[in-house]
Parts: sequence; C-alpha cells; structure tokens
Amino acid sequence: MTPLVAGAVLLAVVTHASWNAIAHRIPDKLTGFALISGGGMLIGLALLPFTAFPAAGAWPYLPASAAIHLVYYALLMRSFRLGDFGQAYPIARGSAPLLVTVLAAVFAGEVPDGWATGGILLSCAGLTGVALWGLRGRRPDWAAIGAALATGATIAAYTVVDGLGVRASGSSLGYLAWLMAVQGAALPAYFLYRHRTAAWTLLRPRARLGLLGAGLSVAAYALVLWAQTRAALAPIAALRESSVKLRSHPNNAASFRAPSRMCTRPVAWACG
Repeated sequence: MTPLVAGAVLLAVVTHASWNAIAHRIPDKLTGFALISGGGMLIGLALLPFTAFPAAGAWPYLPASAAIHLVYYALLMRSFRLGDFGQAYPIARGSAPLLVTVLAAVFAGEVPDGWATGGILLSCAGLTGVALWGLRGRRPDWAAIGAALATGATIAAYTVVDGLGVRASGSSLGYLAWLMAVQGAALPAYFLYRHRTAAWTLLRPRARLGLLGAGLSVAAYALVLWAQTRAALAPIAALRESSVKLRSHPNNAASFRAPSRMCTRPVAWACG
C-alpha cells in the first residue's frame, strides 16, 4: 500500500467518524439515517450524468452489495438490541478484516505476506479488545456476540463485493454513484411508510445536519472504493476499521448503553 492510498484510507477514517458524530446528534435515529441514506441517494443521482457508466462486469456486484447492506442493517440493529453499542460495534467491525482476508484470498487471489497478516491480526485483536475490555467482571452475552460476529461477516461480504465490483467497473466514481443511487432508497422508503403524514415535520428541523452527514458518508466511501482499486482489500479493511476507536469512544458509546425503542428500528451505519 502506497503512502497516497494509506492517506486516502486514513482520511476516510476521519470522515467516517465525522458523519457518525453528526448522526449521533440527531435524537431520532430513524430520522437521522433516513436523511443520511436519502441524501446519499440524491448525491449518487446527481453524480450519474458526470461519471462514467460502470462496465458490464460491475453490474452483478451492485445489487449484491445493496442486498448485503440491508442484511447488515438488520443484523446490526439486532446486535444493539441484544447488547450495547460499546461491545457490539467493535466486535462487528473488528472481526471484519480477518474475514476480508479469507474472502479476498478465495475470490480475488490476494494472499497477504507474513507482515501484512501480522498487521491484520494485530488490528483485529486491538479492535475486539475494545469490546472485551467492556466485558470485564461480567458474563459474556453470547447471543449478542454471535449477532455482532454475524454483522462482521456482512461487513466483510460487502467490502469484498464492492472491492471486486469497483475494480470491474472501470470507474470508482461511477460505481459509487450507482451504488448510492441503488441502495439509498430503502431506508427513506421505510421512514415514509412509518411516519406517512408526519414525515416532513420530522425531517425539516434536521435536514441540513442530515445532508451534511450524507455528504461526509459519500466522501468516506468514495475514498475507500478508490483505495480498493489501488491496493489489496484486507490491509485497507484493517486500516479503515481503526475508525472504531473514534466511533466507540466511551463518551460516544455511553448514550447507546441501554437499548431503547428508537434503537429497535432497522436503522444503520450506512455504507461504511
């Protein structure tokens, strides 16, 4: 991985943590993520006329990625219902790079050398250690841990699917635009179904904040997709998941310690 690619991934880490911080400021999580997901869809649609049309080889990956993201959303919310944010999210994100390593070896022929493997293992151990530290003195909730690991599997799956898709597309920006356009409608549609006539009343006060989060979210994933065209998938995943240390800071995680009615809804840490 070149310094330029590493710098892009680290910038994505900061950008991703920033839009998550914005999402935390919106009290109703379904409203917040409907705005962020819908804003991502609008950005994708706006980019379509100005980006290259993805090559034919990318099209099997685009709907597959959108479907995997929906499963990811459901599993992540199940993890939150069974456990708390400070435990579930680091396990989910920390287990993903190791699974990416296996999937990338099988489907992309990318087998890391000894140093890279050691770095990936160290990263996974450090990230899951954040969650294990929170378990000290308590019995593990195996159901919550299992759901978090399943969430990590979906993260690994869409990471590899998008990595292969963006490489086949011939244009990382074109792939991003279509991905956002394809997957961005589901959450806003669910929000409209839930709230119907009250939707605009809920969206309007937070619209600017949500759209700012959408822009940061799209920028973060654009950087990751570009990096995946320049370097192996597993090291990028390991470096990218270092953002868990920012997103799982105790001050941020505290507000998610107790499951609530809001958190039972299928909202998500979209795209990334």
